[in-house]
Amino acid sequence: MRISIHKTKNLLLLSEKKTYFRSLGKKLKPIYQMVSKITGGLTEKILTLKILNKYDVDYFKCLETGFIQTEEPYWLAESYSSAITKLDVGLVERNELLRNRIIPILAKYFNTDNLFLDYAGGYGIFTRMMRDKGYNFFHTDIYCDNLFAEFFDLSDLTINSKFELVTAFEVFEHLPNPISEIEKILEYSNNLLFTTVLHPGFDKLQDWWYLIPETGQHVSLYSENSLNYIAEKFGLNFYTDGEGVHLFTDKSFAINPLTPAKLPYVIRTMKRKVDRYFRKVDGIKESLLQKDWSFIKTKLS
Repeated sequence: MRISIHKTKNLLLLSEKKTYFRSLGKKLKPIYQMVSKITGGLTEKILTLKILNKYDVDYFKCLETGFIQTEEPYWLAESYSSAITKLDVGLVERNELLRNRIIPILAKYFNTDNLFLDYAGGYGIFTRMMRDKGYNFFHTDIYCDNLFAEFFDLSDLTINSKFELVTAFEVFEHLPNPISEIEKILEYSNNLLFTTVLHPGFDKLQDWWYLIPETGQHVSLYSENSLNYIAEKFGLNFYTDGEGVHLFTDKSFAINPLTPAKLPYVIRTMKRKVDRYFRKVDGIKESLLQKDWSFIKTKLS
């Protein structure tokens, strides 16, 4: 049997008149082999999930790097009917935590007198928070209104402005074509500090919270190997905390700049006791954030 293989941008369609189609009710769906959007190499199907509670979507792993991608995401227009999803109840707290985490890194390893850019920065909360702390941050997001950092937008600067560093928090997992889109971000700076949660391994994906099929927006999921591959592709060094914070940079550091400084045991113990005391005295209650997230996720299911 002869099979003609038609190569498209991200997949190989096996087209033989009578075979290589499986029935989906009254429709015929072609069986295809996805090409890795990171390497261009082979992938393997590992999972099928129901996206937006209506579409059965296949997930594939890159055999070379462990990167995970969905089939071509035809549902994204529907997913982005609202730029900030109903499930992102941690938006404000995340920006507070990131501000506190990022400032020591910038202060120690980068020139804090230069310009900084928060890419795909949503409503401009992080830009506002960093400017409040004295850092000359600007904002850009073509899909979301800049509510908190108006007049400090990329469009307010001269064309081709260069930045000491670009931040891109919770962006990479949304990129349908990571290589080309990361290349665009790196046009602003050779230093890119970003967050995306590393996947836990293929045997643990089914119940991994970060997939969030209810919204259908997380279409690219990364392993440490896949991020290192991307950094090398662009001639940059790669540093990671091994969990969710990562750095592409043209700088070379003797120690990993993303490894948090560990306080001595005595100070850590005292800090826990002091924090516990003030929570009790000030009437600070346990956050409802996780409970709210779980509740909303159930409502959307």
